[in-house]
Amino acid sequence: MTTLRGRGRVAGLPEWDRCAVMGVVNVTPDSFSDGGQWFDPELAVKRGRDLIAAGADLVDVGGESTRPGAVRVDEAEELRRVVPVVRELAAAGAVVSVDTMRATVAERAVEAGARLVNDVSAGGADPAMVPTVAAAGVPFVVMHWRGQSIDMNNRAVYRDVVGEVVAELRIGLERAVAGGIDPERIVIDPGLGFAKEAEHDLTLLAHLSALRELGRPLLVAASRKRFLGRVLATGDGTPPPARERDAATAAVTAIAAREGAWAVRVHEARASADAVRVARAIEAARDAAGAL
Repeated sequence: MTTLRGRGRVAGLPEWDRCAVMGVVNVTPDSFSDGGQWFDPELAVKRGRDLIAAGADLVDVGGESTRPGAVRVDEAEELRRVVPVVRELAAAGAVVSVDTMRATVAERAVEAGARLVNDVSAGGADPAMVPTVAAAGVPFVVMHWRGQSIDMNNRAVYRDVVGEVVAELRIGLERAVAGGIDPERIVIDPGLGFAKEAEHDLTLLAHLSALRELGRPLLVAASRKRFLGRVLATGDGTPPPARERDAATAAVTAIAAREGAWAVRVHEARASADAVRVARAIEAARDAAGAL
């Protein structure tokens, strides 16, 4: 079992004594689970503050939905949505991540106080992203991605999902390092729900240890996703609404923390914040018993 030391440290970010909790702030009208709730910038800032009060260690601000089938917004609109929210939350002392596939948005968000760039395309959507992040000297999330949301479901074809995801993440990691990003500032993410069916997501969660081959801290973003709806579906196959999947999300959080994840990305912080603390207490008890 992975110990605290095995979670890895991300240069440029605080070092938590357990799996960290990243709270989601969607400044969008069309995200899959809470689209429109926090579209107003003032509401988005309040949401970020509330997530921190509920136990989130950092908040991830995004202005573009990446749900399956989503159509991209233009750059000016994404900037309008994201930058003021990042600026206010950072000014209030929050550790802020920006969720974007655009280098210009990443650059402006970092200037506004963001300390982490979370690009679901791992730099694949914008050739300027990797050099921009390298120049900014901030941490970067390399997520497994096979293409834009509009048609990503068509790309969910695997012979060996664990082996292929690890191999493709390795390519993304090497591309980021070759582009000048310090490897000590890189986080990896298996991209649950991105070009993956439910069985792929579950298999990846069952083999999180395989991702440690890449030698970088791991972010697990399972919150409210389709595969949880599939698991929780009623007898006729009807999944519960996304907002009714938070208990299942907390279950994944506990598993991810137990498996040594650096952080989990969630829509509601309280249950996951409790879960990571319980997982850490169990880990500490196991370590103490082993030392006897």
